[in-house]
Amino acid sequence: MIISVHLPKTAGKSFQAALETRFGDSLLEDYGSFPINTPRYERQRAALEASLSSAEADLAGVECIHGHFLPVKYLLLATRRDLTFVTWVRDPIQRLLSHYHYWRKTDQPGTAPPLRRKMLEEDWSVKRFCLGDEMRNTYAQFLWAFPIENFDFIGVTEYYEEDLAYFAERFLGVPVEPQRVNVGAAQGKEYELDAGLRRQIEAFHERDIELYQRALEKRQARRATVKIPA
Repeated sequence: MIISVHLPKTAGKSFQAALETRFGDSLLEDYGSFPINTPRYERQRAALEASLSSAEADLAGVECIHGHFLPVKYLLLATRRDLTFVTWVRDPIQRLLSHYHYWRKTDQPGTAPPLRRKMLEEDWSVKRFCLGDEMRNTYAQFLWAFPIENFDFIGVTEYYEEDLAYFAERFLGVPVEPQRVNVGAAQGKEYELDAGLRRQIEAFHERDIELYQRALEKRQARRATVKIPA
């Protein structure tokens, strides 16, 4: 079974579309946790409790689970099923800015989840969003109690098509066509940022930058030993 963790604004919806072409009805979506919109203690406690229940859940016919959730939620399921954990990452600063602009352009405060509603109602600036504790080190928040080494595959969004081709050959056994779903207006471009503010944000999100660099290193090591599909 593939456990696919959709980190926000890392081409997760595009990846889901690719997974659907392979798994169809055997793909289970899990977007009910709202991790970033849930206070950390509640989020972590819920993930641990869900880990116990998921280990006993009837998941017959499910070959892939994809969505926004802490991967520790499915860790105990490994006692019953062979699991392959996968995810995608993106340059943390560009991911953060994409997240900001996505939240700004979608949903009204009355229908948005709690943190998103707070951001819209208070009209957060880019600086408030990027330097607030709520969004600090989003990758690390999702990967709480789950070392990056536990992932069998980490794709890098900036190399989406190449990494998807590798993933499909290595883990699906069939090629899949890359699709672009829920792509921001700045696709193919970098969001601009004042140099001074960029340095502040890089220092504030040091854990995510470290995780991203480790993912790049793992990708480079993989490419050095594996023939990349054309």
